[in-house]
Amino acid sequence: MGLSESAFQYAYKGFQQLVNNGTLNEQVLTIVDFSQPSSQKRMYILDMATGEVLFNTYVAHGRNSGLNYAEKFSNNNESLQSSLGFYVTKGTYIGKHGLSLRLSGLEDGWNSNAEARAVVMHGAEYIGSGRADAAYMGRSWGCPAVPQAQASKVINLIKDGTALFVYHPTQKYLESSKIING
Repeated sequence: MGLSESAFQYAYKGFQQLVNNGTLNEQVLTIVDFSQPSSQKRMYILDMATGEVLFNTYVAHGRNSGLNYAEKFSNNNESLQSSLGFYVTKGTYIGKHGLSLRLSGLEDGWNSNAEARAVVMHGAEYIGSGRADAAYMGRSWGCPAVPQAQASKVINLIKDGTALFVYHPTQKYLESSKIING
């Protein structure tokens, strides 16, 4: 379906670490593969017990992370960039984008400010097949936004204690992640 082998291998290794640590409530793993352009369906929701792909869709990256490809990442407030690494999903709420999902970043220096930055999963009209012919998809303020029409299904599938891994082949991250290298 397009998921890079490297993204899956790092995600699986980290997922196993989180399961062994008792961090997760569910056997669901969501992978956002930022080695792919925004014009591709680069979010994969996997059932790790059965190996089934539960869902595959588009996902936005931060406005200051790049145009068609996400290339720059930050954990800083007001950076408008996406953050790499492992998150655990939390509960939902209704916000300005409708149903939204809180995310807790698990990696110091990489995504640990996600909650303070209000980096959440939400639906957005600026991402999805309706924009497939555009030069690039719309971008968020750092949130992994999904197509509005699919937001409720995606959020309800992964809420309450599942793993979310935002991947990019950034060597500094891959070498320093305590979850991947734990």
